[in-house]
Amino acid sequence: MNRKNLLQLLPWALFAVVMFTDLRPVVLGGLQRGLLATGLWQADAPQLPATAPIVTTGAAAYPHNVPLLDLTGRPVNLSELKGKVVFVNLWASWCPPCVAEMPGIQALYQKMDPTKVAFVMISLDENPVKARKLLQRKGYTFPVYFPAGPLAPPFDSNSIPSTVILAPNGQVAARHEGMADYDTPEFKAALEKLAAYPRS
Repeated sequence: MNRKNLLQLLPWALFAVVMFTDLRPVVLGGLQRGLLATGLWQADAPQLPATAPIVTTGAAAYPHNVPLLDLTGRPVNLSELKGKVVFVNLWASWCPPCVAEMPGIQALYQKMDPTKVAFVMISLDENPVKARKLLQRKGYTFPVYFPAGPLAPPFDSNSIPSTVILAPNGQVAARHEGMADYDTPEFKAALEKLAAYPRS
């Protein structure tokens, strides 16, 4: 095979490396993050209610329990966070839109008061090592958990990324499926306003 043929095959080889290795979510997520940053791709965060939290089903988010494991394997339960606004995000390291929205979530996490707003990043990776490697590589510090069993409604989404915002009383205030830019002054203010609602 001559040099010209090798040069013609090079783009296809690079494409194959990106699409069929662990580089795929990193590269595609980076491209999607770039589109979010330029404003060419509009991915707005969910709208939180202007008055009291609204739940169309009338059901609380803590029906019985939502068992999770933290990064060390310690069991925790989502119901332990009742009394705070809870930002729940379902993601996976192999999901490019999940990877794309993570810098915004990290930035928002660093701006919020942890006594009023809790973050629960639930990794759906079958291999937790891959999730841990992504977190370490990117330097993310938001709390990450793994499901310790099937996820109950309203967290059993068929698509990721998926985000559920819980009011302090445990009611679902908002849901969003798909990528979004959460690091906006408007969304931060909405979370802070929601945190001021009665907790009972």
